[in-house]
Amino acid sequence: MDQEFEDIDSSGNWQNLYNEIRNQTSEYSYRMAKLPENRNRNRYRDVSPYDHSRVKLENSENDYINASLVTVEEAQRSYILSQGPLKNTCGHFWLMIWEQNSKAVIMLNRTIEKGSEKCAQYWPTAEQHQISFTDTGFVVTLVTEEDKSYYTIRLLELWNTKTGETRELYHFHYTTWPDFGVPESPASFLNFLVKVRESGSLGAEHGPAVVHCSAGIGRSGTFSLVDSCLILMDQRKDPSSVDIQKVLLDMREYRMGLIQTPDQLRFSYRAVMEGAKRILGDSSVQQFRGPSKEDVEPPVPPPRLLFDTQAPPPPPPRPLDSPTSPQPPNKPNGQDLSSVEPQDPSREVQTADEWTTSLGSEKDLADGGSLRRRHREERIANTTQKVLQMKQRLVDTERQRENWQSWRPLLKVGAVAVVTGVLLAWFISQ
Repeated sequence: MDQEFEDIDSSGNWQNLYNEIRNQTSEYSYRMAKLPENRNRNRYRDVSPYDHSRVKLENSENDYINASLVTVEEAQRSYILSQGPLKNTCGHFWLMIWEQNSKAVIMLNRTIEKGSEKCAQYWPTAEQHQISFTDTGFVVTLVTEEDKSYYTIRLLELWNTKTGETRELYHFHYTTWPDFGVPESPASFLNFLVKVRESGSLGAEHGPAVVHCSAGIGRSGTFSLVDSCLILMDQRKDPSSVDIQKVLLDMREYRMGLIQTPDQLRFSYRAVMEGAKRILGDSSVQQFRGPSKEDVEPPVPPPRLLFDTQAPPPPPPRPLDSPTSPQPPNKPNGQDLSSVEPQDPSREVQTADEWTTSLGSEKDLADGGSLRRRHREERIANTTQKVLQMKQRLVDTERQRENWQSWRPLLKVGAVAVVTGVLLAWFISQ
């Protein structure tokens, strides 16, 4: 693969290779996307889901959403590649996540890029804390938010107001990937991919992760292609046996236009080669010495636990006595994750050995569950402490009031005695 990359790079042949892949791509019907009632649900006129692989909304009068189920069978990976939600499709977006039992949303764009909206604000900010979607009956609450120099990890709670059920899911937000462009180096992207894998949200016990950018084909296709190829390389133990072009063509059977530019194709090769060397423990590969230049920002604050901040009033009581809808079946979504030591939050740099561990044979991790339990315990402890403090203040106030009540008769008697003595002294002096 290294030699193939060098040959293409030295000859400047990426555009020709990209055109060749486009010419080999099959075309399928996308009739549903072009129906009049669905036109306002598409962000771009030329990016539509194929009819045979589109995700269908189950509990909606109109089952259309611009999202496709992309499956890589040998890697046992499934992804939902979606456009960035529009303001009128945010509720549909959360309905799809609920029905597909997804554990993570992987966002690879910013809401505003180059002065135009690329995605609606479909999740709550730290200031909002909570956002409701009445058209589909969901309330999304921001539980925690952890900022890094080039990505943000959020833990969200999704409440289905129709059934009273709640679920927690991750929101992985890569914030420094330019539209129609690529990161400066694969280092930061591969670290981000490891964070997603460590969460366990790509595991087979969950539904397919939702991956989106603006159109859901360029950056989203790059993420899915690199992740799938690295799994195949780890399974086969022979990186040269994985044909990146073939994997991409297979993925294009499910969603049109995956990988939008020759630069994104070239970056995918670089990221796969870099990740493969770490899987094989190649000591000659450059170590991650730190984030690339586009990642350099001022030091970031520690994770914010939003329950300790001022929040808006809670929603009305949940209808817990409502009938609970059955859980959708688990979707095949990859093999078990590797057993990886939890990382120091202050360190975003990985060595080749750490990559070998994290990208090796995958096992389920309980890091996410432990983190949520710790957050719950901290909230309970904080609430208990505040209640005790309030009780102590009430007790102290009551004691002061009782002391004052006990002294009041004595003070009255003393005051009368003083006044009487003064009057007597005045009469005597006369």
